[in-house]
Amino acid sequence: MTSLPSRAFLTACAVTTSALLLTACTSDSTDAKASPSHTPTATATAKSTAASEKKLTEQVEAALAGFHNGSMVESGVERVSEGIHTEPLLKKGETYRLNLACAGTGSAQLLLTPASAGDKATVPCDGSVVQQRLTADKPVRIDVNGNATATGMIAWQIDKV
Repeated sequence: MTSLPSRAFLTACAVTTSALLLTACTSDSTDAKASPSHTPTATATAKSTAASEKKLTEQVEAALAGFHNGSMVESGVERVSEGIHTEPLLKKGETYRLNLACAGTGSAQLLLTPASAGDKATVPCDGSVVQQRLTADKPVRIDVNGNATATGMIAWQIDKV
């Protein structure tokens, strides 16, 4: 049999332990929400990146808008870090114009396969437009790869001229 003071002591210990456990669980979840190294910072960074990409996309699209000539075959916008990799359906014997614009930092390299489709070129990420004449004797593959430090957005447009 346990005496009344012993029961009171055990009850007080149980209540105190429960309160400490509840406080520890509650404070950890609150600290995680308030900590700058958790999700809110990642979300803010993602929003900032998305806003920057949107602004750069608008810049490259505006740069290409003045160079539309003929009927458009294909166009798009990509991150420079991901590059452009496309195999447009071009008719044999037809002439096309490839327009590229990059906004951000660094530069990208244009490579056409087969080599007879057009010349290699460097595309600076300064908002200027690089044009390339394409001839389609065989299926054409267009690859544009950013250099190691390139950031930003790159747009392309292929017109049949």
